[in-house]
Amino acid sequence: MNRQAQTALLFLLGATLLHAGTTDLYLRYVKEGLRPLVLLAGAVLIATAAATLWYDRRSTPAPDHHREPRVSWLLALPVLALILVAPPALGSYSAAHTGTALTKPFGFPALPAGDTPLRLAVADYAGRAIYDDGRALHDRELKITGFVSLDREGAPYLVRMGLNCCAADAQPVKIALTGNTPPVLRPDTWLEITGTYTPRRTKDPVNNGPIPYLRVTTARPVPTPHDPYDETWNS
Repeated sequence: MNRQAQTALLFLLGATLLHAGTTDLYLRYVKEGLRPLVLLAGAVLIATAAATLWYDRRSTPAPDHHREPRVSWLLALPVLALILVAPPALGSYSAAHTGTALTKPFGFPALPAGDTPLRLAVADYAGRAIYDDGRALHDRELKITGFVSLDREGAPYLVRMGLNCCAADAQPVKIALTGNTPPVLRPDTWLEITGTYTPRRTKDPVNNGPIPYLRVTTARPVPTPHDPYDETWNS
């Protein structure tokens, strides 16, 4: 690959990272807190491309012994694809083939009091239900949002994928649904579930990890959230 192609690829990759970091595209690859690093990496790559171009123009051109194949410019296509085609967030297929990654938290912060429905993350509900026996969840109306996944037997789960760093290490936390579940549930449909705690539990068929149940009162479809990955993964 000649120097011009190298410079162009560096610039395109840097511009792609800046584009991803200034929009929501980066959330398809890394967790929300890494946005500054994505922007910094994009700026460094663009600066490197500019420095390479400046150095190349100042240098004395060497004799042209051979011509690089034009096919090397095809290496730019994957970079352009990152701009033109945003990959979807991981969903029900990944959840169905990966065991629940629920781990015991260090503690359980006090929940706000009140008569209004308590909004919880999937991981928060699952952790409290399994490792705190739902002590703070009794007699509380709960609202939990996630996407639908079905196991091999067709049993429905409400799922959020959590990230430690990036999409490559995403793992699901699952809640099994019982009660007034919708008669038809399509995988990857995002639902806001209103329901109550139940001590019923099951085991994930993939890794035998613990999965709590939620007794569903109502369920309504909702749009995919701004950040499809669970923000409370490390809390």
